[in-house]
Amino acid sequence: MKQLLLTACSCFLLLLLQAQNSSSKQLSRIQQIPGSSLSFKLQSIPAGTFLIGSPASEKNREIAEGPQKKVQIAAFWMGVYEVTRDEFDVFLKDDQTSQNIDLDAITRPSAQYVDFSLGMGKEGGYPANSMSQFGALMYCKWLYQKTGIFFRLPTEAEWEYACRAGTNTTYYFGNDSKQLPQYAWYLDNSDEKYQKVGLKKPNAWGLYDMLGNLMEWTLDHYEPEHYKELADNTVEKIIVAKAAKYPKALRGGSFEEASEALRVAARYHSDPSWNKRDPQIPKSKWWLTEGKNVGFRLLQPVEQPTAAAINQFFINYLGK
Repeated sequence: MKQLLLTACSCFLLLLLQAQNSSSKQLSRIQQIPGSSLSFKLQSIPAGTFLIGSPASEKNREIAEGPQKKVQIAAFWMGVYEVTRDEFDVFLKDDQTSQNIDLDAITRPSAQYVDFSLGMGKEGGYPANSMSQFGALMYCKWLYQKTGIFFRLPTEAEWEYACRAGTNTTYYFGNDSKQLPQYAWYLDNSDEKYQKVGLKKPNAWGLYDMLGNLMEWTLDHYEPEHYKELADNTVEKIIVAKAAKYPKALRGGSFEEASEALRVAARYHSDPSWNKRDPQIPKSKWWLTEGKNVGFRLLQPVEQPTAAAINQFFINYLGK
């Protein structure tokens, strides 16, 4: 009996120690991409509460960034890097998927009718660019069917929470834009091109290129007065997608933006002009002719939804 009690106490202390370690230290994991030798890294993002948006006193602040509201965020895993062209190409070239969106629930992108990289770089660690939000979400669906793990785009609140990494300053490293070249590719140092992922310093939670390089799709429809409608101390959750194609919300700025546009709270939205040179009728669901500065990053919820909920998610956001 005494031995059983000692064993039980030892197990309890071990579990307690593990819990303390997991709460004080972030974890990372590697996800293989089936059908290839490629993998990508995910970082654990702890649950927490933060103020979304920017204070009225922040320099270069836009009206759509306020008023600030407290938001509760559940724990999730986030891609350490923007999805690369190498990774997206596995999906693009997967012969087990169909290129006819009307015949198959899982589809791959139609062939690119121009070189969307524009000579800036493809293989070898460059970020995947010029795809629509639809294309980014179809990649998530393809990954789910290949791995059984649910990936999606972050909401605006999840993205900002992960980018801030516990800070409340203009940038995740502070307020001084002179430090930005250490952390981001933007107008002043990019040579008007996106660069390979992970070459600059990460934020405090180990995420690279959250500011600059490519602006990143979020899950949300863009609402300029969204923060006004938020209840304070609200719990962030996915809402049913709006049917309208435009505008969708993006975050982080890109290699084309100046330092003031790379503030953590800065918000962007898509526009029909991003596909004005598309020669197809109807215009492509997949590609953006004027989207050379657009990419995405993956989020994996720690608490995975049920299969039924996942299927419903993709129906809501992709129509199938």
